[in-house]
Amino acid sequence: MDERQQKEIAVFRFGVISDFVNRSHVERGELERLLHQKCAQSWQIPFSGRTRLARSTVLGWIRRYKQSGGRLESLYPQSRSDQGLSRVIDEETAQSLMRLRRELPHRPITTLIAEMELRALAPRGVLKPSTVYRFLHGQGLMDLERPSPVDRRRFEAELPNDIWQSDAMHGPQVTTGEKKRKTYLFAFLDDMSRLIPHSQFYTSEKLDSYLDALKQALLKRGLPRRLYVDNGPAFRSRHLQEITASLGIALVHSQPYQPQGRGKIERFFRTLQTQFVSGFKGSTLHDLNLSLECWIRDIYHQRPHSSTGSSPLKRFSDHMHCIRPAPKDLEDHFRTSAKRRVAKDRTISLNGRLYEAPVSLIGQEITLLYHHHDPARVEARFQGRSFGILTPVDLHINCRIRRRQYGLTIESELNRSLASGQLHFPAKEEPS
Repeated sequence: MDERQQKEIAVFRFGVISDFVNRSHVERGELERLLHQKCAQSWQIPFSGRTRLARSTVLGWIRRYKQSGGRLESLYPQSRSDQGLSRVIDEETAQSLMRLRRELPHRPITTLIAEMELRALAPRGVLKPSTVYRFLHGQGLMDLERPSPVDRRRFEAELPNDIWQSDAMHGPQVTTGEKKRKTYLFAFLDDMSRLIPHSQFYTSEKLDSYLDALKQALLKRGLPRRLYVDNGPAFRSRHLQEITASLGIALVHSQPYQPQGRGKIERFFRTLQTQFVSGFKGSTLHDLNLSLECWIRDIYHQRPHSSTGSSPLKRFSDHMHCIRPAPKDLEDHFRTSAKRRVAKDRTISLNGRLYEAPVSLIGQEITLLYHHHDPARVEARFQGRSFGILTPVDLHINCRIRRRQYGLTIESELNRSLASGQLHFPAKEEPS
């Protein structure tokens, strides 16, 4: 299992235990309730066909995370005693079995197994009826005709930055150059106070825009304990999961096609459309964002909210003592990672640029951490250790670097050969 897979598993494990480690104190009864809830829930565990977690497993993750001082690396999977042995239902077989069950919801288990074998989705004789039944029952796929009622209740976070809701909204068109372009708003809302940590319009709804908005929100208002988001492509990216986990933020996705859980930010968007967008008179993206900032600061944050009876800014600032400030190295948490193998000449290629790695890393596959906007700063990491910032290759300087193997520079070796007559150039031919 490579480091990226280990990190994906660690991010999942942090999401499970975040309710325990993000609180200064958890009462015994509350701890038991949360543990029971986690163990009773069905999970999509990365690289595993299992869907349930044992109590001892969750407690072990919590203990390891706390003993390490909150390091994500402590949740990397440890070596298993049965490493290399196949499991009855691996990830690919599990996905195929769930798709087939939805396709044939009324067929008996034995028929499903026969169909899996007929379609070459599982080897013959491997799937047993009891195993398949337990798996489908754990996934809630044994009774598709009678869906259980959904328990929806109003909720509100106890303190500021306990929960941030985040979503995207389609905005008005703006003029860029000689063209009209559509805009997209990324916004964050503090669940307890209804304060807007940050909101900004962009001409793209891709991940880069969302990460830019998130970074500004964290710098302005500190770190939330949970970030509650939609299921859009920008919110489902592995890069976002790694960023939030490294900052100790639990990333929570709402159920698909069920926006009720994000009701507060949906309500904010309706207010924004009727009270701000409808009256906007500018034409450029700069005008739009400047007007939005003034409206939120001078109007939305100052007037009492209909649900809380207090202004968002006052309700947020009354509990400033519990705010976690963003770390000084916040920028580093947003870096992109890439895998590269160091060539025999110590070089690494990244986005069309060549870098030099330390001699000790020749032949090793290492992790590179970098920002797209700052190609001069690329950090090399190997086996959890940093090897510093890589140096861009300069072929002219390398020509004069002294090699330890020979003790001579290339330039001095050429000069010595010319002086001794050992290096000759062909004579220039006379014209006929």
